[in-house]
Amino acid sequence: MSKTPQDNLPLPFDNAWLQRACAGLEPDGQQIVAKAAQWAAGPLQGVKASTGEQLDEHSAAVVLILAELGTDAATRASALLTVMPQTPISQAGAGNATDAMRKAFGGEIMSLVQGTRALLRLGHLAGQANSQTAAGNDQKEKQRKMLLAMAADLRIVLMRLASRLQSLRWHAASKTPCSVAFAQETMTLYAPLANRLGIWQLKWEIEDLAFRFLEPDTYKAIAKQLEEKRVEREAFIVAAVEGLKRALLDIHITADISGRPKHIYSIWNKMRNKDLEFNQLFDLRAFRVIVADERECYAALALAHSLWTPVSEEFDDYISRPKPNGYRSLHTVVADAQGRCFEIQIRTQEMHQFAEYGMAAHWRYKEAGPKGGQQVASSGYDQKIAWMRQLLAWDKGGSSDTNDDTQAGASSVDKAKSDKRRRRIDTEPEPSSTDRIYVMTPQARVIELPVGATPVDFAYYLHTDLGHRCRGARVDGQMVPLLTRLSTGQTVEIIAAKSGGPSRDWLNPQLGFLASPRSRAKVRAWFNAVELQQRIAQGQVMVEKELQRLGKTAINLEHLANQLNFACADDLYVAAAKEEFSLRHIDSLLKAAAPHAEREPESLAFASRAGKADTTGKSGVLVVGVDALMTQLARCCRPAPPDAIAGFVTRGRGVSIHRIDCPSYVALAGSQPERLIDVNWGDTGQALYPIDITIHAQERPNLLRDLSEVFARLRLNVISVNTHSRRALTHMVFTIEVVNGEQIAKALAALNELTGVTANRH
Repeated sequence: MSKTPQDNLPLPFDNAWLQRACAGLEPDGQQIVAKAAQWAAGPLQGVKASTGEQLDEHSAAVVLILAELGTDAATRASALLTVMPQTPISQAGAGNATDAMRKAFGGEIMSLVQGTRALLRLGHLAGQANSQTAAGNDQKEKQRKMLLAMAADLRIVLMRLASRLQSLRWHAASKTPCSVAFAQETMTLYAPLANRLGIWQLKWEIEDLAFRFLEPDTYKAIAKQLEEKRVEREAFIVAAVEGLKRALLDIHITADISGRPKHIYSIWNKMRNKDLEFNQLFDLRAFRVIVADERECYAALALAHSLWTPVSEEFDDYISRPKPNGYRSLHTVVADAQGRCFEIQIRTQEMHQFAEYGMAAHWRYKEAGPKGGQQVASSGYDQKIAWMRQLLAWDKGGSSDTNDDTQAGASSVDKAKSDKRRRRIDTEPEPSSTDRIYVMTPQARVIELPVGATPVDFAYYLHTDLGHRCRGARVDGQMVPLLTRLSTGQTVEIIAAKSGGPSRDWLNPQLGFLASPRSRAKVRAWFNAVELQQRIAQGQVMVEKELQRLGKTAINLEHLANQLNFACADDLYVAAAKEEFSLRHIDSLLKAAAPHAEREPESLAFASRAGKADTTGKSGVLVVGVDALMTQLARCCRPAPPDAIAGFVTRGRGVSIHRIDCPSYVALAGSQPERLIDVNWGDTGQALYPIDITIHAQERPNLLRDLSEVFARLRLNVISVNTHSRRALTHMVFTIEVVNGEQIAKALAALNELTGVTANRH
């Protein structure tokens, strides 16, 4: 490349480095990389990362890794600019620094820089999670998904993988101790991503280096057992590939052959998962043969068996007998004249494409461990993985390998085919984004939520009770409204009350408080439980009042409920509150249980002189046109002669009698007019009718005594009193028994004569 002013840079950004960093780029791209190096050289000089590595050396090495992967100029330049020290937000001019970088390098590079820095922040937060929080395959998988969800551009993932690989290389070369947490995060987060994206060169080296720091003794033991060095093994594979390719051409079969040496971590993983000894492994060396059709698959197999000695019981025909997930290929193990075994996989291009991008993709069962292909990812996530792998293959100008080890000698494609693929990626849209987001707790636990989820959804995911008590939220340290939509990568902290419940507004879809059906179900369940408790309490009061009226307060309520065919007392209370059960049945049951009980003596002041209409059924109401039809007086308005009345036919409880002006009756008449029936008062005799009298009075001494004296003077039986006071005002509801309307009028007149008392019929 030509000499430019930007070439005069300090180490490690010298001319030799610049030539390697710009390999394969057009002159314009070379200028961009040189300009980024000039920007980064000064600020990075002498600055160290948290591990102790020099940042300028780190970034220079990362660019070289990206150059080997064939990335574009924007990716290489972004790798230099990302690690530059950031100006604090609070410091004046921070925005100007960002604007200057955007002006110098454009929006594309600035977007890559910002996306990579967001992933760096994610890595720091995830690293803060303790082992208990981060444990489990589910949490690791969510971290991988969040990383990919945040990385809208594949190049961001490539930069993170290259940076992690360089950090591992530095630890190994400098013999600086590598923390177990760092190596474990690499193994569980970054290596599977490289595997899923098909970046085999990075994957095997990342796994080997991380494994070296996690299990140093095991690593050294396996390394000693390898009879050859990696270079020698790779040379053997290259020679075998060339020999097979020439033999196939002799029988007029054109094949795409790629070889791979097994790396140390993969050897250990297979020994562990399949419980094998080292000498039982036959695929320490392996290569794949891709031919035109099935006939050529079997022809290539026969040729391989003629060139080398097949190992008995190590042949699998997955073409005629595909795996349950649809995977098809021929697998065989052969040995050369020196007894060195290696594996050969033979398949067509169509089979290879299915294995690479379909449900049989290697990562689905390799990462699932000994259980095989049990791991299933969401369709949107699969689509993004497949798109990224295809994009990587097009950028590299060749097909990617599905195996979980490094590709040693992938075949090239001609320039016309490569250009065609590049044009295709330019015209094809990126697949639709996933319908999930990934946010974190303050302890860096990753939570998966549907798109559009709010802090309330987040709270309900963590714990149902936390969702009920949710009153506020902080997102990335800032207070936000509860209906704020969350985005991938954010850290959410819930502010909860000590007690309380959800708001009914949360169930309104137009307000947007909840996006998750699971959260809405929990809110509805809370209100249903509250309503049930209210009905139980209401029904219990009704039943206990009825028993008090009957003088049976000492009765066992659970036993009573069983006698009335209810499973428990709560069921009885609910039925009574919902008016699905008439309290008259309690009176009938108790009378039937004690037919010879003596009559209670009459009270001197509040004696009942006749049967009660609402409990005996002798209400004196005549149903027009119907004989012997059961009637009951409605509790909502408590009619008594000579009130104008109307009937409503209930389900299973006869005719309910209401006053004509009763609000409940008006509502029923409007909604179910077909169930109305004409009724009149008949011969009421001396039947007693319970009515409610509402009293408002100024709170004063002896008020209750004065009211009681009125009822005693008129010889009216009081069967219940409900009273409460507020701000020196007293509100009372007396339920009394009367024979007719004349007694009601006398009672109201006498009560209203008392000082400060206002009485009305309820």
